[in-house]
Amino acid sequence: MSTSSRPRRRIFIPFALITSAAVLLTACGSGDSEGAGKSDAQAAAKTGGIPTADVVSAVRKNEAAAKLLPSGTRSLTVAISVGGTPPGTSYLDDGKTLAGQDVDFANAVGKVLGIKLKTESASFEAILPALGSGKYDFGASNFGVTDERRKTIDFVTYINDGQGFATRKDSKLQKITDLKQLCGLNVATGAGTTFEATLEENKKVCTDAGKKAYKVQTYNESGAIWSSLQQGRSDIVMSTINGLRYAVAEQQGLKFLNEFHRLDVGFAFKKGTKLAPAFQAAVNELIADGTYEKILKKWGTTGSAIEKSQVSPPELKD
Repeated sequence: MSTSSRPRRRIFIPFALITSAAVLLTACGSGDSEGAGKSDAQAAAKTGGIPTADVVSAVRKNEAAAKLLPSGTRSLTVAISVGGTPPGTSYLDDGKTLAGQDVDFANAVGKVLGIKLKTESASFEAILPALGSGKYDFGASNFGVTDERRKTIDFVTYINDGQGFATRKDSKLQKITDLKQLCGLNVATGAGTTFEATLEENKKVCTDAGKKAYKVQTYNESGAIWSSLQQGRSDIVMSTINGLRYAVAEQQGLKFLNEFHRLDVGFAFKKGTKLAPAFQAAVNELIADGTYEKILKKWGTTGSAIEKSQVSPPELKD
């Protein structure tokens, strides 16, 4: 869930060059996400590309949903963190066009509501604080819905993802079911993410058990995260389930360990927003008209499908 400045080249490149690319895994499904990273998305990864199928332009305005917008709403500014491996957001080769699951969902909702979207790239950790100031109308960067975030942010859910782990294939690490299994290890993750928060909040599980605490290594670019893992400076990576599966499918010598904690993912708004009812209706319209499924299939994330959108639901508990 951390971001970087605009990358200068396409994200998928051999690992020997990956440290020079700004690669990001955004943070945070219901259902099994074994299919994440496969289908069109995986095929694109293996050929050095990014899925570019147009699954949004055919979306039509829904008058009922549009009427739920505050009067006079014609355009909105959305902040998206850039620099991620699919399904996260990155630039295509032209250095201008954004591509990613969050981009498709934001654009599709904009079409349903009949509004123009002004998209601005921002570092992941800067987006949520900026919503309250009005700098952005909403954020779309795989924001996991947590009880802590709900204190200051409103969410409209559109997928279900979560927290997971990956490591090198030569590692003896297996399924992580308890953070005490990380004691004494170096854990790489994104700055300002739910992963960093989870790890920092639970460090005491090791010391309480009389063990050496794990070390949390945070990075603003996930190219640096994977470089740290591949070169042995880190022992394990904690990031999004979908992002981890995709990265492991693309890179040599890595393995996905397991899902750790599921989270709903939503568009983020300042607390008390009047935009939530319209966005919820728009997501539900996309589910009903089949566009939703097309977007998930494009990015290989059908395991993250939800049945209906919710406004700021309680954090999922394991």
